[in-house]
Amino acid sequence: MNKAITEGVVLMPPVFAEGLDVWSSGDGTPGSDTYDGAVNAAFVSADQDFAGCLELQKTETTQQLRHMGKTPLIPGCYLQITVRIKALSGALPTVRIAGWAGKSGGHVGGLSETAAAVTLSSYGEVVELRAIVGSGDRGGVDMVWGMAAEYGYFGIDLTGANGGVVRIDDIEITDVTSIFLRDMLSQVDVRDYGARGDGVTDDSAAFAAADADADGRRLFVPAGSYYLAETVTLEAEVAFEGTVSMPADKMLLLTKSFDLPHYIAAFGNEELGFKKAFQALLNNADHESLDMGGRKVTVTAPIDMQAAVPNKSSYSTRRVIRNGQLEASAGAGWSTDVVTSKATYSLSSSKTLSNVTNVANVSVGALVEGVGVGREVYVTDKRNGAQEITLSAPLYDAVGTQTFTFRDFKYMLDFSGFTNLSKFSLSDVEVQCEGLCSGLRLAATGVAFHLRDCFISRPKDRGVTSIGTGCQGMLIDRCQFLSDENAEDVADRSSIALNANANDVKLRNNRAEKFRHFAVLAGSNSVVTGNHFFQGDGVSDGVRTGGLVLTASYCSSTLTSNYVDNCFIEWTNEHDSTPDFVSGFSFSALSIADNIFLSGDVAPWFSYIVIKPHGSGHYLNGVNVTGNMFRSINGTIDRAERVDTSFADLDFTRFKNVTFAGNTYHAVSSQVMNPLRVRHKESSTAKTWTVEAGGELPFEARARGVDGIVALDAVKTGSGDTVHDLPYVELEQGARGDMVKLVWSEAVKGEVAVSLRIDT
Repeated sequence: MNKAITEGVVLMPPVFAEGLDVWSSGDGTPGSDTYDGAVNAAFVSADQDFAGCLELQKTETTQQLRHMGKTPLIPGCYLQITVRIKALSGALPTVRIAGWAGKSGGHVGGLSETAAAVTLSSYGEVVELRAIVGSGDRGGVDMVWGMAAEYGYFGIDLTGANGGVVRIDDIEITDVTSIFLRDMLSQVDVRDYGARGDGVTDDSAAFAAADADADGRRLFVPAGSYYLAETVTLEAEVAFEGTVSMPADKMLLLTKSFDLPHYIAAFGNEELGFKKAFQALLNNADHESLDMGGRKVTVTAPIDMQAAVPNKSSYSTRRVIRNGQLEASAGAGWSTDVVTSKATYSLSSSKTLSNVTNVANVSVGALVEGVGVGREVYVTDKRNGAQEITLSAPLYDAVGTQTFTFRDFKYMLDFSGFTNLSKFSLSDVEVQCEGLCSGLRLAATGVAFHLRDCFISRPKDRGVTSIGTGCQGMLIDRCQFLSDENAEDVADRSSIALNANANDVKLRNNRAEKFRHFAVLAGSNSVVTGNHFFQGDGVSDGVRTGGLVLTASYCSSTLTSNYVDNCFIEWTNEHDSTPDFVSGFSFSALSIADNIFLSGDVAPWFSYIVIKPHGSGHYLNGVNVTGNMFRSINGTIDRAERVDTSFADLDFTRFKNVTFAGNTYHAVSSQVMNPLRVRHKESSTAKTWTVEAGGELPFEARARGVDGIVALDAVKTGSGDTVHDLPYVELEQGARGDMVKLVWSEAVKGEVAVSLRIDT
């Protein structure tokens, strides 16, 4: 605002040299007396202090001087009246700035129309008086007139003894609204507290002082680069026009403006703003979550989440990152590091590689590949001096020395630097890997990592990776995993949506498309429910890979209400260091219930449930497969279930407590059940009847029990006599042991229903 002109309105009164006919000796209203021709007033053209000025002798008890022009009062506008005056002779008067408040219709009563008075104390001394008039009751306003007054007549009053002569310089009225702008905007400027914004000077103290004085107002950081050498906590809401910089180990804690957009504004960079916001999240007790505000952050290299918080190596308080998007941008930082090293594996220390050459170059978190190494085995720790590496799981057939390959995939968000990270969540976040990088790598240990309502889009190698037990109790709910290998044939895919090594994982209501595997779960007590994972391609009679891979023989898990689409459930023990069965429960405690299994245009030998023992002697012990729907389209498959004998077969003589019932089959040749009800008709008399399962016992197992035999019509001898006694049973007959023999007391014929079992 111009000092003399506000919104086109001239505020400044005319100078005395232009005439005294507009200067009233009364209240300034039209018709009041003026000083034009008055005997006690005269214009003095030359004065050593004032140049042109008004010389006035006090003759009234209250000698008034008012400009007769209406000075408008605009709501929110503050005017300053400035008067310079000196005494020449006679009695020394008291001086005050004064006014008359008006509106359409007349005077506005009840307002303070005078400012503080000053008594002149010597002759020739120039005294300057200032007073402010305005609508608001703000500090420094002398005459608060509110919204009632629309204009005013301003000037001065002389009080005290009469007879004194004074000279008065031209009166100034200026707009000083700017000095109240900070209060009007409820804003505190850090520059007012010494902040330089030159990028070099430490402005930490200035920021802290401004924040301490804000008292509910907003803190304003104007244009500039502000260096903060120390941790700064700002309790006030903050608006950033300029940016800040600070050492990596110092924190900016925005307690009232804690969201990602404010941190991006503060640091002027999306990626750095995200890191510093995460740093604050783990160091601020006032906030449990970081709201990304719907912002998309372009990420140019892997974000080491622990390095972003150098004062924390572990963290176990609930924290959430929510509501945003992270997008990878092309750069050299995403390249996978590949190291090959000779190492020795021994059963005496089943999670250790020893005598590792080049161990310093092997990264913690790298995938381990080699002969006898199961899927998703990672480097959890290493000791360079001892040349040892700790593995996330044992190796099933790697005893001795060989060359291993270590692949260190690069992840958008890498938490592996934390020794422990528990109760951490990502919610409503999309991780757009763009085929350049992997998604998330978890800490070595931790409990209850939670991913909910998130998208992991187009990861190059892995979506979510657990390198140790940071997946204990992991929850993944309502997430989508979108592959970067959509166009690849199944056999050419290598990416995996997620893996877990620890127990108690919950995968619920997720969707994953066209990975090599949806999930590789190495622990037990998992709940997998409501997920849809599909992995097909356009190859006729094509191969399929496991959608869900369980690598613990005793898995104690439930797989319920999933949609298993063009892939299968694979159950192995590839993370056993001694894969041959010696003791324990073997393949046990698994329930597969009420799922949809669908395949299309697959090879006939494809199956939906595949058990793959890596050692001899294993058997089924407590397995429930019920209420599932198995359907093949564009071709019939042989079976819904099978044993992959690449390494070993199951021991069918030891099956216990297996239920395979209530399932439906479409375009599946062998529609298996356990117990299996078989109708057998013997047309000619025979003492021994051979009852065949017809390939419809699960896993082509042995007929180890008979629950019942029911005659469907009269069992008769050759002479037509009815036989009422029961036969005894000889189990596990035939080359595969899938037949039973019913031995009667004499040769008979007839029809029976026999309930066969593969277990005891």
